[in-house]
Amino acid sequence: MVNPNSLSPESLLPGSSLPAPLLVVLLGPTASGKTALSLALAERFGGEIVSCDSVAVYREMEIGTAKPSPAERQRAPHHLIDVFAPNQQCTAGDYARLARAALAGIASRSRLPIVTGGTGLYLRALIDGLFPGPQRSEDLRARLERSRALHGGAWLWRILHRLDPVTAARIHSNDTPKLIRAIEVCLASRLPISEAWQAGRDRLTGYRILRIGLDPERKALYARINQRAAQMFSEGLVEETRRLIEKFGEPPAGPVRGPLDSLGYKQARAVLQGEMTVAEAIPAAQQGHRNYAKRQLTWFRREPEVQWLKGFGDEAEVVRAAEMAVEAAMRTT
Repeated sequence: MVNPNSLSPESLLPGSSLPAPLLVVLLGPTASGKTALSLALAERFGGEIVSCDSVAVYREMEIGTAKPSPAERQRAPHHLIDVFAPNQQCTAGDYARLARAALAGIASRSRLPIVTGGTGLYLRALIDGLFPGPQRSEDLRARLERSRALHGGAWLWRILHRLDPVTAARIHSNDTPKLIRAIEVCLASRLPISEAWQAGRDRLTGYRILRIGLDPERKALYARINQRAAQMFSEGLVEETRRLIEKFGEPPAGPVRGPLDSLGYKQARAVLQGEMTVAEAIPAAQQGHRNYAKRQLTWFRREPEVQWLKGFGDEAEVVRAAEMAVEAAMRTT
């Protein structure tokens, strides 16, 4: 049997009877055990892990990101972790470009690429591609910001709903950066962003994709989320945030959010600014992470052909089910 990962995507010429390399994508909500499962599969099948996390991509952010530990990173090669400084910006396009290069390198080494993480936009950019949208208009963005401040938070969502109800249904009414970008694209391209997206995407090709999703019981998931968020603060999240701000500065004001605006760090900054006590910040971070998990599951439910596994990625039966799915995919030619 031909090793599915014995060839790089570039070597697969039209008309070839050889199978394309297998790409495993592990998706699921925060705290569902994606790291544990990715390590188990990497060790079992000779894989390398490509992180798909919009905060883990930043250096020196350890406590609040739940990155794989140094010991875990020794168990299998990892990519797209600690790439950017916290005062830089990693867009979905940046991530897709770097991740595709990492995938090609892994496949060329006859290893199994395993993409794992919970950032849906990054995953979509990697697999489905991004359309070449219009450049940012700072003047338009400033006017939209003033309009939002005058009319309230839901104003931008109502504008987008008139322009493109399909896209509006997918964006939370409080997600100002995404709303502004969607309105900007609609006005500049004179097309709904949903139509522009379909027209100009550069999809990932040359791989057979196996999507495995983790779907643990909700009550148990929330208990893990609460424990993880509280542990971040007990391990020194506020002090880590202080050091990051001293070294890299406060995140800029405006609609574009940086890594220090992410969950956990946002609440730690509020503690440093005297807006919250630690006792208030912990439940706020827990609630924020629980809400994020809900949004992740809603997003990932739209992913095609996902093999959903009931349970956490560190449970033996879940690991075995995932191994069987990979084995079956490797037998498919």
